Amino acid sequence: MTVQSSPRSSPGPRAGADAGRTDVTATLLGGTTLRGRGEQRLSPAEERFERGRRTVGWLLAPVLTAGFLLLPLGLDDAQQTLAAVLLGVIVLWVCEPVPLPVGGLLGVAAIVLLGVAPADDVLEPFGSATVFTFIGAFILAQAMLKHGVAQRLAFFVLALPGVGRSTVRVMAAFGGITCVLSAFVSNTATVAMLMPTALGILAVIARLMQDKGVVRPDFDPLRVRVGAALMLMLAYGASVGGLLTPVGAPPNLIGRGLIEEATGTPISFAQWTATALPVCAAMFVVLAVILLLLNKPEIRRIDGVEEYVRERRAELGRLGRAEINTIIAFAVTVGLWLTPALAGLVAGTDSALYTALDDTLDEGIVAVVGACLLFILPRDWKKRRSTLDWADAAKIDWGTILLFGTGIIFGSLLDDTGLAETIGDAASAGLGITSGLALTAFAVVLAIVISETTSNTASAAVVVPLVIPLAVAAGVDPVVPALAATFAASFGFMLPVSTPQNAIVYGSGAVPITRMVRSGVCFDVVGALLIITIVPLMASLTGLGG
Repeated sequence: MTVQSSPRSSPGPRAGADAGRTDVTATLLGGTTLRGRGEQRLSPAEERFERGRRTVGWLLAPVLTAGFLLLPLGLDDAQQTLAAVLLGVIVLWVCEPVPLPVGGLLGVAAIVLLGVAPADDVLEPFGSATVFTFIGAFILAQAMLKHGVAQRLAFFVLALPGVGRSTVRVMAAFGGITCVLSAFVSNTATVAMLMPTALGILAVIARLMQDKGVVRPDFDPLRVRVGAALMLMLAYGASVGGLLTPVGAPPNLIGRGLIEEATGTPISFAQWTATALPVCAAMFVVLAVILLLLNKPEIRRIDGVEEYVRERRAELGRLGRAEINTIIAFAVTVGLWLTPALAGLVAGTDSALYTALDDTLDEGIVAVVGACLLFILPRDWKKRRSTLDWADAAKIDWGTILLFGTGIIFGSLLDDTGLAETIGDAASAGLGITSGLALTAFAVVLAIVISETTSNTASAAVVVPLVIPLAVAAGVDPVVPALAATFAASFGFMLPVSTPQNAIVYGSGAVPITRMVRSGVCFDVVGALLIITIVPLMASLTGLGG
């Protein structure tokens, strides 16, 4: 894995103007991967904070793990050991004394060495379709970066009437596109597909900031507030938009299937969308407002950007063969990703056609097929040169892939060992839940908490089966609390490992972990409140609530 630090222009004949001036394009669009703190330029105050945070991580992670192992909790040995290791890994992820992928790998090694499960069983989730979705989508994104498609898309968005005049409008427009796409394409695929465009937009804004003197000539464009806001809007917007349809995210299909099987209550596509729409709309507004408040852009009005965009688009000229091939590969991939959803819209998600397409057009396999097209479609047939070389593909962000892979492992083990169910049972017994509102609130909070430390798919698979029998025992209609838990499973905003899209944007280097945690806490709380208040009301209006 190649890690590139933020390059600076080398002194030379133009040393007067360009000496020490950051090359924004190379920094943002140069294929950088997860960057450690030692590879980022920090202010003295930030340096002291980061040094203290890392020191706390070095000390607290082993102490917390060892202390939890020794507590007389009466848990099954495997559950207590897994909980102890997971606590230590969470500390490593939050305090970052080692790179995030390494923290996850340390936890995986500890699980095997401490006898929680055999190595083959622990490492099996690394072969999941989601990991291959990452790999394929990242290779496609690498082609967009190499051949300039990302820049073209960035300039196209900025050229829309009125959009390019304001960073706020740019972020809102980009977030809206993300929400709409993620309602039909997986959240992971949406973010992986759009992130190069977001980096292209950020490169344009950062260069304008540099030219206007808003920042120092040698600034780090990966540490500007507007970049963090744009990237977080991309990740969080996908999570919110994924709620809109039953096929928008895996937790939706898992939760809906479990509810229908356990209660016998069918949930149609229209009922789901009508119930989710107010939650998505309200959460999108909250995302835009809070992200702008917490990450106030250094520049609000982008004067002269329209002329700048016209000039750059003219410089790019007509599409070349490599760009056309990249667009074809992306179109094929997105088309295949959308095909099951379109079949579900036309024939219904219970139809044989939808089932066959959904089983065949696996998300990970489709991503790999799209990536392989880049090595098949030629950019120069006479020289037998394909659109992408393997050396280019080897530059993808393996750190982010490792990071999410370890998150999948912990989610699988929480389910396999029964630790998640133990946590849920203990919490519900201690709270003494009897009313529908209280049960809905408990289900939402539990789903969000579990989603923060594991995959959102695992959260839905664990919480929904737990909530349904609890509701039945309390004499409450289980549909509303189970549906609320399914929605909440997608609301993991705090950590890079909470959702694949969080991991992807963190891998860009433009979102410090502290900003993600601070923003994520706000959105977890607001999202929980919106789900608790809106879902019961909408479920009753759409005929789902009893």
